[in-house]
This record gives sequence, C-alpha cells and structure tokens, in this order.
Amino acid sequence: MALRADVGIDLGTASILVYVKGKGIVLQEPSVVAIDQHTNKFLAVGEEARKMLGRTPGNIIAIRPLKDGVISDYNITERMLKYFIQKALGRMILKPRLIICVPSGVTEVEKRAVIEASNEAGAIKTYLIEEPIAAAIGAGLDITEPNGNMIVDIGGGTTDVAVISLGGIVVSKSIKIAGDDCDDAITRYIRKKYNMMIGERSAEELKVNVGCAYPFEEVRYMNVKGRNLLTGLPLNVEVSSTDMLEALNEPVQEIIEAVHEVLEKTPPELAADISNRGILMTGGGSLLYGLDKLIEKTTGITTRAAEDAVECVAIGTGKSLDWVEVLEKSMDSGQKSRFR
Repeated sequence: MALRADVGIDLGTASILVYVKGKGIVLQEPSVVAIDQHTNKFLAVGEEARKMLGRTPGNIIAIRPLKDGVISDYNITERMLKYFIQKALGRMILKPRLIICVPSGVTEVEKRAVIEASNEAGAIKTYLIEEPIAAAIGAGLDITEPNGNMIVDIGGGTTDVAVISLGGIVVSKSIKIAGDDCDDAITRYIRKKYNMMIGERSAEELKVNVGCAYPFEEVRYMNVKGRNLLTGLPLNVEVSSTDMLEALNEPVQEIIEAVHEVLEKTPPELAADISNRGILMTGGGSLLYGLDKLIEKTTGITTRAAEDAVECVAIGTGKSLDWVEVLEKSMDSGQKSRFR
C-alpha cells in the first residue's frame, strides 16, 4: 500500500482522465453519473452511466454534473471525484495532492468550487492549472522559452485559445462552444431536415464517423435511427458527410472566430513565432475531420492536431505535478490561504 500519491485530473465536461505520478494515465471515463432519485444513491459512474443516457426509467437519472467546463452540480461532482480518486488509487495511508485543470476563462467563484469539491473528495491540497498550459506541456512544448506557442484546446464544454510564452498565458479566449455544441447542432439539423429526433449518443456517433469541418475527398454516409416527429414511429435515415458539414458550420465558425480574435491581440514578435511554429490543436474536439485544414486555410498558419490530442491535457496536468511549488507561489493570496 502506497503512502501518498500525487494526482493530476483533467476534469472535463465530457470525460475525466486521472494521471498518477509514476504511473501515467490510469483512468479515462465519461463524466456521467446515474442516480436513483428516491434514495439519492449512485447506481453507476463513468462508462456504465453513459450507456444509460436517454434510456433510464423515471426514478433513475443519468446526468453530467459539469457543464461548459465548470461545475453545475456541486454535490454530485464531489461524489464523482471521490469515486474516481478511490478507483484510481485504491487505499492510501495519506491523502493525495491533486492538481486539476480548469478552462482559462473561469471565474474566481468557479475556481473555488473546484477546489472545495476536490478537497471534500479527499485531497490534502488542490492546485489549479489552466487548460492551455496543461495542453502545451502534454504536447511536449517547452513553454518556459521566450517563444510564442498557440494552443487551441477543444474539449466537450469549452474551447480555449491561448498564446503561451515564458510559462504563462499572454493572450487567451475561452468560449463555451465545443464538442457538446457540435452534438446539439447535429441534433437540431436532423430534426429540421429529416423531421427526426435523435439521441445524444447518436449525434455523437454521427460526428465521429461522418462529421467534418472541411469536405471529405469522397462523400461518406451513415445510417442513423431515431423517432419520426410526424408519426411518432421509429425511423432510419442515411445521413451524409455533406449534411454534417452544413450542420456543424455554426459551431466551427465560432471556433475559427475565437482563433482570429486571439491572433489579432497577439504582440507582433509572438505572432511571428506562431507563424513559424504553427498552431497546435488539442482535446477531443480537435479530431473533427478537416478542422485543422480549415483553420490553416483561414489563418494562413500551419495547423496540426497533437498526437495524443485527447490525453494531452491530462498528461500535461500530470507532468506539472513536478512544478507544484511554482504553482503554489503563482496562486493569488486569496486562493493561497486555502492551501495552508
């Protein structure tokens, strides 16, 4: 039995990744919880609970306690964190030190909610790191150099666009448009075009299989099942990648706009660095086909997705455990008092 562990957590809207120092990523599960409303008891957490989304009887609810990258249900988030920490670590003699990444645009109140939930879930100390910094570290960039690096981190609830130099964020923008909004846009499009209602999971499957931000060389197709809104009966429709291009146009354009805004505010020297080094995309949302091509086309800057795009933030959060002392110093006095 280990004495104490240092743990890094990517507390995402769509999924939670847990990194244990010395072991790497030990757990990756959807941030979904299924609860019995009568007894308030956890019935399933993670992948098991995700399978229940949209399929539960009246007394059971499957919910995602994080919305737009921040805590929307404090108590459930705390219980979910406790569950994942125990599952990842097993029994510990001493409480673990935790480092959790948060979107770059979170408020002090939202930061405090994360820290309190984490400490209540069993951490002896909780540190926060901003997602773009964690993503850059996870992608293997040396962020301590006086060079500009641009990161576009597209998660489930938020997209963070940031320019990093000398270990800090110079310019950033966080928008609440990301993977979940793409799913919603697909659901709306299918409802409007085919008069069919599809579930959350079907929308996600469409996005993963035929979704695109830039046309495929050959049009792709996928069958999707749902409910006909006119007759109320089950319906099967063949959806094309051209449909998806149209459906995803709005959220994709908002992400492109955020990238442009950050580039406009970037100091000239750093802008020159970004032009040479290119833009790095991380997060599950960056895997949408053609998004890198579209950003490259609209900005004129080479754009690529990181190798471990989904795990980047968690890996970076874990690696930053070595810099806990630096993080503690960088905390403002209001937060620092919470760690004594």
